[in-house]
Amino acid sequence: MTENHNLNETIAFKPEREDQKDIREILTTVYNSLDEKGYKPSSQIVGYLLSGDPTYITAHNGARKLIRAVDRDEILEELLKNYIND
Repeated sequence: MTENHNLNETIAFKPEREDQKDIREILTTVYNSLDEKGYKPSSQIVGYLLSGDPTYITAHNGARKLIRAVDRDEILEELLKNYIND
């Protein structure tokens, strides 16, 4: 047992954002870039999110650089929020 936390309590996980990026816009750009190159975008993005391997994302249109500018946890959080809200 830690000093400040009871093991029966839930600790809220709140990652801090260093800068506000439009994750939806980034994902849209990445998705479109993957599609333009003939990849199945959803599979490629899932591969990246699960593995952290940036080679799942094409460098076309700067997509790889864009997606790596956002923490994968933030992307997953945003996807979950949008899924729940739809």
